[in-house]
This record gives sequence, structure tokens and C-alpha cells, in this order.
Amino acid sequence: MSVKHVAMLMGGFSSERPVSLSSGNACADALEAEGYRVTRVDVGHDVASVLAELKPDVAFNALHGPFGEDGTIQGILEYLEIPYTHSGVLASALAMDKAQAKIIAKAAGIPIAEQRLMDRFDFTSAHPMKPPYVVKPVREGSSFGVVMVKEDQSHPPQIITSPEWRYGDSVMVERYIYGRELTCGVMGDVALGVTEVVPQGHAFYDYDSKYVKGGSKHVIPAQISPNIYQKVQTLSLKAHQAIGCRGVSRSDFRYDDRFSENGELIWLEINTQPGMTPTSLVPEMAVHAGHSFGEFLRWMVEDASCLR
Repeated sequence: MSVKHVAMLMGGFSSERPVSLSSGNACADALEAEGYRVTRVDVGHDVASVLAELKPDVAFNALHGPFGEDGTIQGILEYLEIPYTHSGVLASALAMDKAQAKIIAKAAGIPIAEQRLMDRFDFTSAHPMKPPYVVKPVREGSSFGVVMVKEDQSHPPQIITSPEWRYGDSVMVERYIYGRELTCGVMGDVALGVTEVVPQGHAFYDYDSKYVKGGSKHVIPAQISPNIYQKVQTLSLKAHQAIGCRGVSRSDFRYDDRFSENGELIWLEINTQPGMTPTSLVPEMAVHAGHSFGEFLRWMVEDASCLR
């Protein structure tokens, strides 16, 4: 298939709309520089009719969050028979549901933290597990709704049961893993370099650390022992394959090396729609592997298909 016209799917209506617009515009600019005709589509509820009229050769999925990375837009693209980038319907849905992704990861022999699934209204005056722990919405990205509960906190976080909470009623409570934040991208069937993410002025790798300039420092290659480096790459590829991902994905880990170099390495989650902004991790990993941003995106466009 000779790809000439690319529809850049961006924006949308999830909490991550600003990130998606930033990713989409960066990718559109780079693909235009590579010689493609790019139509930027700010995705609304009429996206199926817009795409049916546009008839692009490929849809580049730069959406983030629900609808964009949970299998929904993927299903629409399958129905329209428009080849698209990133993972397919099932892998996207599984990866977006943190609890389901962990069931598959554990079955594949990937180390995960102890966790339990709860209804947010079951949070009472007693801690659901011994602090420190982390509460995460089951189906959100970009660290939206993540609440850290410290060792000395006497009661569970009240925000979880408050009317202001807007991340769904199902939450995951997970043992807090001390240590360093490591992440590794996968491109096709190849694990890229491992990056250590060092938040600057933030307690953890939250939304601002990810997307605000100077919010975090990326160290690539991560300054860790060769065996841990290789283990992160192996587990990232294993998670990508076990969940059935296609194209590009990124796995996140915590590595606790306080007591020994081997330490504890825990897989946190897989992201099937990693950010493509100027501060994003996977484009940096691709550059580290010798691919320019434009070449990397060209590979993604040429890799696009249906039935992913």
C-alpha cells in the first residue's frame, strides 16, 4: 500500500485533550515534512462520518485517554476499513483497564505489585491496605486521579468518595513501590532503550511532570546495571506481546534498589498510546535508537493496518 494521505486523529473529548492536541500537531508537522498529505481531525462524535468523507489512506491515532485508547476509535476504524496506527481493539481495551492488564501480565510471569480492585464508595474510615499505597482510577491515563497515601496518613483519602471525583467508581489500590521510575518503549517487536524519569519538584511522575516543560528529567540510557536494563527491555516486550499490542507501546516500572543492586523491579502498566509531544519519552527512545522523529513516524504510518 502506498500511503499518501494521513488523517491525524487528535483532540477528542477526554481529560487528556490538551496532550492529544500537542501530540497530534507535532506528528502532523513531522509527517508533512516527510512528504505526506496530512488532514488534522479534531475528533468529535461525528468522527465516523468525517472519516468516511475524507477517505484517508491511514488514520494516525494521536488520541489519549478514554475513546482514543480503549478500543472505541479502533472499532470505528475497523468498521470503516481504514488502516490505523498503534494497537487494535482488544489490546487497547485490555491495556486501558489496569486491572485486566495486570491479570494478563501476572499470567505471563511479569512481576506486579499487590493490589485490589474496589468500588470507591467502599472507602471507609479504615485503610483498605497498610500504607503506603496508591489509589488509581482503573481506566484513566496520564496519572489523572492518582492519589498517594503516605505511611503516616491516619485515614483513607477523602477525595475518592467526594462528589468532585470524576474518574469512575472502580478504583485500584496498589502497594506503593519505593524507588526509581523506569520506562521502556517497544517498536514492533523490538524493545527500545530504557529511560529513568526523575520528576523535578514533584512527589511522583504526575501530569505536570509528564507534560510541563522542565517537569521531569529523562535519563537515557538509564544509569542502572546491565542485567536490570536488559530485564526491563525483556519484560516490556513480553507485556507488549502478552496483551497483544501492535506498533508502539511503552511499559512503566518501579525499581527499588535501596538495599541491593538487584532490588525489586515491578511492572506498573502498559501504554498503547504513548505521548508524542516534544517532551515525550518514546520519541526520545526512538532517537536514541537512531531513528529521527520523522523516520519513526514514517515507520508507524507504514506499519498501520486493520485487524490489529
